[in-house]
Amino acid sequence: MISDVLPGSPACRAKIKAGETLLSINGHRIHDVLDYRFYMTERRLLLEIESGEKRRRLRLQKGEYEELGLEFATYLMDRQHSCKNKCIFCFVDQTPPGMRESLYFKDDDERLSFLFGSYITLTNLCEEEVERILKMHISPINVSVHTMNPELRIKMMKNPSAGRVLSYLRKMADAGISINAQLVLCPGINDGEELCYSLDQLFTLRPALRSVAAVPVGLTRYREGLCPLRGYTPEEAREVISCIDRYAARWEQECGERVVYPSDEFFLLAGLPLPGPDYYGDYPQLENGVGLCTLLEDEFNDALETAPAAIPPRAVSCATGAAAFPLIERLAARAMAQVKGLTVRVYRIENDFWGHSVTVAGLITGQDLTGQLKGKPLGEELLIPQTMLRHERDRFLDDMTLLKAQLLLSLPIKTVENDGYALLESMLGAPLLAEPE
Repeated sequence: MISDVLPGSPACRAKIKAGETLLSINGHRIHDVLDYRFYMTERRLLLEIESGEKRRRLRLQKGEYEELGLEFATYLMDRQHSCKNKCIFCFVDQTPPGMRESLYFKDDDERLSFLFGSYITLTNLCEEEVERILKMHISPINVSVHTMNPELRIKMMKNPSAGRVLSYLRKMADAGISINAQLVLCPGINDGEELCYSLDQLFTLRPALRSVAAVPVGLTRYREGLCPLRGYTPEEAREVISCIDRYAARWEQECGERVVYPSDEFFLLAGLPLPGPDYYGDYPQLENGVGLCTLLEDEFNDALETAPAAIPPRAVSCATGAAAFPLIERLAARAMAQVKGLTVRVYRIENDFWGHSVTVAGLITGQDLTGQLKGKPLGEELLIPQTMLRHERDRFLDDMTLLKAQLLLSLPIKTVENDGYALLESMLGAPLLAEPE
């Protein structure tokens, strides 16, 4: 059903109204946003519209790829597909009771992979949907692979279809669909020889395979009744990095690209320094925490080249998770050493809510933030990473609003995107005059 028609659009000129239903475009039935966006690109369109019990056909012309001008109640034009798996490492299953309903929803929707870059397991796809992906050349597709061993994948995901659907990867690769893969690694389960097997199999998907990210399993303190899992020891994390680097070197030699990367968290767990920018190329897996810290530090160092030598006295504070704390503390020290008048205090927030094994800033709750900072010298403003808040940027995971956190701490809180220039500008309280050439 059409919820709105944009003024001046081709649909508006054709006198399509909100409340009517779009049935087809050029004879193609419209089921969801992928159908709509694929078939609306042509210049000449024949629309079938339903209003009540009446149907009508409209012919219209527009520019190629020009927006038709229809809006719908949801961005998918359909219900979101939920996950059919019961993965042994699922983070949603480790969420405590009493949270908002959206935190318990497990999405596994190929349309979100195309629209927003989210990862899918392929177990929700039937042959018809795979054929639609190939026909529309929906690319790239982001896939939560975890293992290329069909039997092990069934065991890890507790879905009898989990092994069979791995064949879809070959179909997509043969059709030229670009693939980004992620492997959530669990100690003693899909690392070691199984990791080697998965990487060998994934390499056969080149050149369609664009990148592979390996991330360690995330464990909270809410695992009662779930599959017994543990985190990585420093030695085990170093073994994973060593394995991945061997494959990456081989792939780079054979096809000119590194392709496979361990996440930043593996380096932190291993107690190893993070690699430099050259290690990550064009940063193909930032959304999986691969190179985030290196990119932030590199941008921050560039930004410092344009920073003023002195500013009027300004004191601020930064709060972040345990994983990023050493980096943010190091960057703050550099800023204070270069800019006279600037004071930045950096606070490490332990995750009492989910458990101390959860160290990423994006899972810090409002109650942990305010509880641990109450009474601390915070200066005139508190800076927090944007990832601490949900997409609407108005509240934390525990539903504490940003406004309430500000009232509890009695100072303004500014959210900062993961960008070195934005971080330095927020510390300074003013934009930088120019970027370095």
